[in-house]
Amino acid sequence: MKSKNLMKTSYKTDIFTIFEFIILCIVLPTLIWTTNSGNMMFSFLWGAGIYTFFIWFRILYTSVIWPQITDKKQKLWLSFKDEWNWKEMTWDNIRPILSKWIIGTILMCAFTWWYSPERLFIIPREMPQIIPFLILAYPILSALPQEFIFCSFFMKRYGPYLKSDKAKIIVSAIVFGYAHMLFLNWIAPVFSFFGGLLFAYTYLRTKSLALVTFEHSLYGNSIFLAGIGYYFYSGGIGQ
Repeated sequence: MKSKNLMKTSYKTDIFTIFEFIILCIVLPTLIWTTNSGNMMFSFLWGAGIYTFFIWFRILYTSVIWPQITDKKQKLWLSFKDEWNWKEMTWDNIRPILSKWIIGTILMCAFTWWYSPERLFIIPREMPQIIPFLILAYPILSALPQEFIFCSFFMKRYGPYLKSDKAKIIVSAIVFGYAHMLFLNWIAPVFSFFGGLLFAYTYLRTKSLALVTFEHSLYGNSIFLAGIGYYFYSGGIGQ
């Protein structure tokens, strides 16, 4: 009898999780895209971030990870500590990330020069005063919530339904790229898909939200400083 109840509970959980995936990863981005609501991107991003945080913590709180710990504050602290996983911020991990980032930045600049030369280095040329704000704010306001949703939450919530790490990386990247359809241009989702491959790979290899947020921040700042950041914010919608 107990076994049947567990199976029924598991079935209901699976149905809800699949429904949740469809709403979060397909319906919501499609709704934002089709209603041209990209100017509300931060509201959607942080709204999704808050929801996924509570689901993420519930997964850890009710799983076998912390069964012996009864103090809720201690559980929360351990969850944050393990998720950030700062010990993976080592030179051995950072060096290959920097190497790929340098190559990626060169390619971004070359693409901008080819596709939209008037935007090449537009921020350093015309708005250098916002560079410090961009460097400091982008990791917190954009890179962190995105990586929490598409890596931390995605891998813990939907990863068990995917058979291999390769599948997890590809599906995460597709969802990440599709979410950027809200900008109504082809550049944002295509670039985001390839970025999603890099970020999901880094996260699966290190299980470090700190490291993958750092990596995302590097590419995000390069995108804006190179000039194609125009296609990654509401001002570039429809271009």
